[in-house]
Amino acid sequence: MAEENNNVEKQFSIQKIYTKDLSFETPNSPAIFLEKWEPSVDFNLATNVNSLDASLFEVVLTVTITVKCKETVAYLVEVAQAGIFILNGFEDEEMGPMLSSFCPNILFPYAREVVSDLVVKGGFQQLLLAPVNFDALYAHHLQQLQQEQATGNPTLN
Repeated sequence: MAEENNNVEKQFSIQKIYTKDLSFETPNSPAIFLEKWEPSVDFNLATNVNSLDASLFEVVLTVTITVKCKETVAYLVEVAQAGIFILNGFEDEEMGPMLSSFCPNILFPYAREVVSDLVVKGGFQQLLLAPVNFDALYAHHLQQLQQEQATGNPTLN
């Protein structure tokens, strides 16, 4: 049976990339525009995978950014960038890295562009997000899962 799987050619393709949801809020405008611009940035990422059939998957990368001046929220951006991907012929142990690292890596530049556009249109200086190492994030996630299994205490994300 293992030999049969080795004969299956691996197939990966992007079917569609789209913005699934977005939000931009400036709860303290116009007063925030009068403040001295010394922002602090809180940046969060999350991924979600939905199986559409045996080889078709929707991967959603959610980017959430909160920018504050001192304790005042200047703006909040949330973008859910999604893609539909075909993955055929991959072993079970390959699917995790493909769906949790490779696909989000494809989606991130699109989310970064949406964030930058929204921030500028909101009247703020351009926000350029640094590249993200999704391989390292996935490895860290696996390490956390192993620690949880070893201790029996799940950590809250």
